[in-house]
Amino acid sequence: MSTPLTSAEKWQHILELDEELLVGGVVVSEFSAFLVRDVDVAYCAGAYLAAMVLSQAAIESHLRYEYADSMPSKPRGFRDLIEASPLEPDLRAELHHLRRVRNAWIHVSDPAEDAELLSNQNRWEDELAIEARNAIRLLRRVLYLEQTV
Repeated sequence: MSTPLTSAEKWQHILELDEELLVGGVVVSEFSAFLVRDVDVAYCAGAYLAAMVLSQAAIESHLRYEYADSMPSKPRGFRDLIEASPLEPDLRAELHHLRRVRNAWIHVSDPAEDAELLSNQNRWEDELAIEARNAIRLLRRVLYLEQTV
């Protein structure tokens, strides 16, 4: 188990992501911006599962905002939206990874089967921290796809 980042270090990481990935200007919906703020707050507070789930929601919101009008039919779910959006294959693959990880946590087949979670809480917390960190980066990659320079 690595030393957890402090809240200040997490905020610094978010600022560094923005500096790295945002080279111009972007337009996002107010709804997407609201979700992004909550993603950042959740991540910095250590609510990694919440940050991951909200990242997916913010990405979905932004993809619908940015691309839904140009789609031949309205995508039903996140998977369909990923496939219908004009995204690079590597970005699609990362979004599907986020979707699968999120689904594994959200759509638990038997919540009573919690022995593994209870006996290895630090492991799961560490895994969620990594997935949440990846999710906030992925969120920004999607938000910053259509930049004006």
